[in-house]
Amino acid sequence: MKAIINATILCPVNGFIKNGAVLFNGKIREIGKDIEIPKNAKIIDAEGKYVVPGFIDAHTHQGLFDGSIGWAGMDGNEITNPITPEMRGIDSFNPDEPSLKEALTGGVTCLNTGPGSANVISGESFVIKPTGASVVDDMILLSPSGLKVAFGENPKRIHGVEKRTPSTRMGVAALLRKTFADALSYKMQAKVYLEKAEEAKSRGEAPPINPPPRNIGLETVLKVLNRVIPIHAHAHRADDIATVIRIAKEFDIRVVLIHCTEGHKIKKTIAKSKFPAVVGPTMFWTSKPETKERGFKTAVELNEAGVKVALQTDSLTPMNYFPLLPMNVIKEGMSKEDALKCVTINPAEILNINDRVGSLEQGKDADIVIWSGDPFDFYSKVEQVFIDGKNIPLEK
Repeated sequence: MKAIINATILCPVNGFIKNGAVLFNGKIREIGKDIEIPKNAKIIDAEGKYVVPGFIDAHTHQGLFDGSIGWAGMDGNEITNPITPEMRGIDSFNPDEPSLKEALTGGVTCLNTGPGSANVISGESFVIKPTGASVVDDMILLSPSGLKVAFGENPKRIHGVEKRTPSTRMGVAALLRKTFADALSYKMQAKVYLEKAEEAKSRGEAPPINPPPRNIGLETVLKVLNRVIPIHAHAHRADDIATVIRIAKEFDIRVVLIHCTEGHKIKKTIAKSKFPAVVGPTMFWTSKPETKERGFKTAVELNEAGVKVALQTDSLTPMNYFPLLPMNVIKEGMSKEDALKCVTINPAEILNINDRVGSLEQGKDADIVIWSGDPFDFYSKVEQVFIDGKNIPLEK
């Protein structure tokens, strides 16, 4: 058992607690001002320091693209086909990818990662904790967390130059619709076969031969159509975001809007859809026309419109700079309270992991970060990180 005492605690649920304490082992056992500390607890005196739930980066490609070794580390896009729902990002994840160590120094204890965004459908995303484990299976918090799809410039550029669909935005949308329709047909074929098999069994006969061949990709798409997982929809331009919403209504699916660069232009439409937005990356150059209006104002305006907002690096911003994201939305006018939610409880709820992480509450995982000062002060540093109650060494 461990106890952090004399701390200034910032929590999106419990608020601001001065001279507070957190009692924990693998889980948070108690939090507050006047809690009883067991005699055998290891005491961590955090006087003058801030204690915050671990930050959550809701959209990255961490572990799938190792820029330090170039082509040999580029494992996040299977660009041989624009539709690859059978791909699972977990199978490309490298626990030794160097940039993963940067997460801890940025106060990030949880991140959503996966393939994309070259294909219309890239494959399954998943959530990990950067614990330093040597096998990705030991880092998993949730798998799959969503099915990555992409609209706009990426898929039409990557596949259009190869003279195959999609080469236009309508081609992207058409391929996605076709894949959803194919999955529904696959589901119906399986249903008909099972019904015939049950009828044969009731008559004491052998089941019909030639069942529908198994299709792992369409099985994954059915997870979306059955609302088991959402699509994580890469969309920058306002018209692409509108297309995502249009298709989602057609097929009654769950959606997480990824990037949402021009979301401020149609914030009322997004708010009406009730789909959350994972905004960013914002701290990088204008790499293509559809990102020319990037800015922290998007997150602020969407939040004001009632959209649930999280912030992300997309792995383009080194994760040790992750705290600069909430700092910048605060500079653009967002309250500190809402900025904290954008990197803690909001992404946890968006990723459907809020029963485990996203706040400092009794029964949740002990993912706790001790800062030298206010985490939204530029000069504050991460001093200690606990994931599942274990003190994780920081990279020097």
